[in-house]
Amino acid sequence: MLHEIIKAMIDLVDLLFKLYIYIVIGRVLISWVNPDPYNPIVRFLRNATDPVLNRMYRVLPLVFGGIDFTPMLLLFLLTICQRIVNAGLIQLANSIG
Repeated sequence: MLHEIIKAMIDLVDLLFKLYIYIVIGRVLISWVNPDPYNPIVRFLRNATDPVLNRMYRVLPLVFGGIDFTPMLLLFLLTICQRIVNAGLIQLANSIG
């Protein structure tokens, strides 16, 4: 029973990471055009990514030649965190069951 709950948690955590990765990719794609800032989708993407990206800009601004590489670093870090968390949960599930 507990083993199945942990497997469901693994799937949920994996889904949440993937969703946020797609949100960041969407934010990058809309930054290539001049979107309407009042569009609900644009507002959602910015509200979902600005807190994380703004912190990253303060710590490590990765803008070179007018190209912002901070979202790429964020995607890389999200992928690493996703794998670490999933590996930990898988190890927990295996130790229980």
